[in-house]
Amino acid sequence: MHEEDTGKADNATLSPFLRYTREEWCRLRRAAPLSLSETEARDLQQTVEHASLEEVSEVYLPLSWLLSLHVGATRNLYQAAHAFLLGKETVEVPYVIGIAGSVGVGKSTTAEILQALISLWPGRPKVDLVSTDGFLYPNRVLRSRGLLDRKGLPKSYDLPLLLQFLADIKSGRAEVSAPIHSHLTYDIIPDRAQIVRRNEVLIVEGLNILEAAILEPSERHRVFVSDYFDFSIYVDADEEYIREWYLQRFLHLREMALQDESAYMHRSTRASL
Repeated sequence: MHEEDTGKADNATLSPFLRYTREEWCRLRRAAPLSLSETEARDLQQTVEHASLEEVSEVYLPLSWLLSLHVGATRNLYQAAHAFLLGKETVEVPYVIGIAGSVGVGKSTTAEILQALISLWPGRPKVDLVSTDGFLYPNRVLRSRGLLDRKGLPKSYDLPLLLQFLADIKSGRAEVSAPIHSHLTYDIIPDRAQIVRRNEVLIVEGLNILEAAILEPSERHRVFVSDYFDFSIYVDADEEYIREWYLQRFLHLREMALQDESAYMHRSTRASL
């Protein structure tokens, strides 16, 4: 976030965005009534290992408060409009936050921090977090379609299933399931699913969620994943940092896989004895 005039759009390019330096954005937390107790800060640090408490305080607390303003205003508008149009109370549907960005840029970390901070808002709202990795086709399907070496690109995702999941969420269904992808086996886990209930907030993070779309057969128009988002966040960084973070994550996952394999071999040896 960069610009000399805080909170002002770039008139030269007619940009719709407001730009802030790190220092300017950090100052916004002074106006935010949200804060972290020592216990909450310690718990958060244990939950999210890749972010410092300084970063959480300076970057994510102002963002958390901005989100709380949007969630509160959207909820009030939804209730008032529904009462006006239908003359009765309605079932609350989750406020959906979409987080996108390239591989290794920190989408998951951002999502985890926001999930933790939102759950600390007044009233302690319940927050679910879903990764679109679960909507990748299983490896056997990708292999049969010749897409295994293109895993992660748009065609490797079961986009209709993802759109149906979000449609069910926004229709107010009490319980919706999402597939689970394992980074250790690099495949969808069979016969397992993440159950998402009708909570106050749902965070969805993934690679292509701000551009993915399919043609709706009956209406003949394109339906985008982001059509179901109430608030969208794009996480970006300089390419050199993304490369470094990606390599660190790859080596970490490799180490975890080796540890898992070693533990399995140890259990098998003991069983044979």
